[in-house]
Amino acid sequence: MGILNVTPDSFSDGGRFAQRDLALRHAEAMVSAGATLIDVGGESTRPGARTVSPVEELERVAPIVEAISRELDVIISVDTSTPAVIRETARLGAGLINDVRSLQRDGALDAAVATGLPVCLMHMRGEPTDMQSDPRYDDLLGEVSSFLRERINACVAAGIAREQIILDPGFGFGKTLEHNLSLFKHMEVLHELGRPLLVGVSRKSMIGKVLDKPVDQRLYGALALAGMAITKGARILRVHDVPETVDVVRMIAAVESAE
Repeated sequence: MGILNVTPDSFSDGGRFAQRDLALRHAEAMVSAGATLIDVGGESTRPGARTVSPVEELERVAPIVEAISRELDVIISVDTSTPAVIRETARLGAGLINDVRSLQRDGALDAAVATGLPVCLMHMRGEPTDMQSDPRYDDLLGEVSSFLRERINACVAAGIAREQIILDPGFGFGKTLEHNLSLFKHMEVLHELGRPLLVGVSRKSMIGKVLDKPVDQRLYGALALAGMAITKGARILRVHDVPETVDVVRMIAAVESAE
């Protein structure tokens, strides 16, 4: 899953792809490099990010989704929690709703049901504005698993088939470095929920803190985690650096498929 932020304030590439033609060319490059999903986001969810209005988010995202749907053969994922954005981007060709708030925003679950699209549910404690303000857990793995199970059940009760649900542990969302490392180490526990896992750690601060590297120097750390995520059973990797990550995935696949 290649990341396409069409925001002015995302932590890694804010503002780079806000213009439609630039966004489309970047999506095209990621697809050529091997991305099978493009994740379009119009609201930054970095720690401390401001909330944007539905109108502003839709103005950022809709033209990009429409253009990609028209020009590229790829599944479009929309990184949104906003009901109006869910409904309109589904109409324009989106194939997956990727919601960091797990469809808990008012009206989001009903909107997702109405689209009939698959959904990705992520664990986050709090909101981006306050999620990194001293997050605490009595039982990290148990609490993440319990939250995701509850959201699966809510989606199924509302009419989303269990087979249409993907799960994201939410690395960096309401978690300290120690929480992130422990959750990654024991990720296999989440397979008990019976749904595919999406892992998104590309360029995140957990890499920067371990390696003491700025955002633009975190590639090797991200590739190490990508390889580990695959061996731990992740089915989707959400990344900025598609060509390099595709090489990692293909090399692992070659070894795993050998006699």
